Amino acid sequence: MSDCAQLIEGASAGVAPSLRAVDCVAGETTAAAFNRLFGVDGAMAPVLTILLTLYIAFFAVSLLTGRSRLGISALTPRMLTFGLVLTFATSWVAYQSVFWNLAIGGPDWIASVLTGAKGSATQIFADRIDIVFAAIGQVSEVAKGAAGAGGGSGGGSGQAAGGAAGMFSPADIMWLGALLLLLGTVGVLLTARIALAVLLALGPVFVILALFGPTRGLTAGWVRGVALTALTPLFVVLAGGITLELLVPVISGLSQSVEPISGRGAMALFLLAAVHVALMVMVLKVAGTMVSGWQVFGLARGDGADTGHAANFADAVQAGANAASHVAPLVPAQASDSRRAPLVAANQSAGEVAGAGQPAQPGRSGDRRTVITQVSGGGLEPVAARTQNRARGIGSRYRSASNDGASRPAAKEIKR
Repeated sequence: MSDCAQLIEGASAGVAPSLRAVDCVAGETTAAAFNRLFGVDGAMAPVLTILLTLYIAFFAVSLLTGRSRLGISALTPRMLTFGLVLTFATSWVAYQSVFWNLAIGGPDWIASVLTGAKGSATQIFADRIDIVFAAIGQVSEVAKGAAGAGGGSGGGSGQAAGGAAGMFSPADIMWLGALLLLLGTVGVLLTARIALAVLLALGPVFVILALFGPTRGLTAGWVRGVALTALTPLFVVLAGGITLELLVPVISGLSQSVEPISGRGAMALFLLAAVHVALMVMVLKVAGTMVSGWQVFGLARGDGADTGHAANFADAVQAGANAASHVAPLVPAQASDSRRAPLVAANQSAGEVAGAGQPAQPGRSGDRRTVITQVSGGGLEPVAARTQNRARGIGSRYRSASNDGASRPAAKEIKR
């Protein structure tokens, strides 16, 4: 890290130098981690060779078993995945050009376009924060000088004023607001940059995990984490620029005040700093919501959708099983009843025809009966008709349309 030694020594001079030092250290750390993992003498170079061999072997087995086929639709995504993983895991130039420049330079360029700044919007924002804290420090020095002069001329009046000020003086409120502003701007910005550097240093490992289906969820989660830590500085710069614009007249009023420190100005500074901290919390929540809904180019599907489909499928299977259990016992009964009904009607009709000429017996009641003499269309036919049909052969089953009127069931009523 000899190139960053000078920047590290001057990091305590302000916000902008510390941000430059963090960016330099993050870049060197990421490059060194990549070379140690998958460089020429990298520790995980044999692991990469084994995983690529297994990927090809699994595809060959799927071809032999018939689960895959040789075609454009099957070979194109596999070859693209193989080529991209091999490129990003073995070439630092390709990895830096895509992931590092896209994650670090992309949000900074968007912020520069939106703010109209010429150069790095993040560095300009850090310089403005240094100016704001320099003005707050100047106001504090002026207040201390005025308090010392007042204490030398009349110590009793100075002590009485200090006692009347209460637990927090305007100077304390002003510095508390400055501390909140520092945490809400520089703290969030540096934390996001350091987290992004760690994720990019471990990036080649997660890129290799995209080869296999069960481990693609880890790759998708890594991409979401990189997107979250890359978007956070963009929101910090844009929201922080608005806050700094509101702070400029407040700090100008504090520096031009005749009194040591105006209580109203100190409260305004504290209020704006607290609002900015709440805004940063909201920004982090919004960025997390945006990233969590990203499907990451199809690497991992949403768990809620898969769970919903599985639940619907289970409900459909259970409903089908219940319907089958209720319907299965009823089918034979309905078929037997449909076959048994003509037989019962025919037996009753034969008995009534046989006893039509005999006198009525006691205990028998009924005035009218219906006798079915012929049934067609799958019903019961007389025995003589059955024998004739069997004697005629197969051709007798195909009757002409002229016999449809004669094949209708005829019924006669017998009155007693």
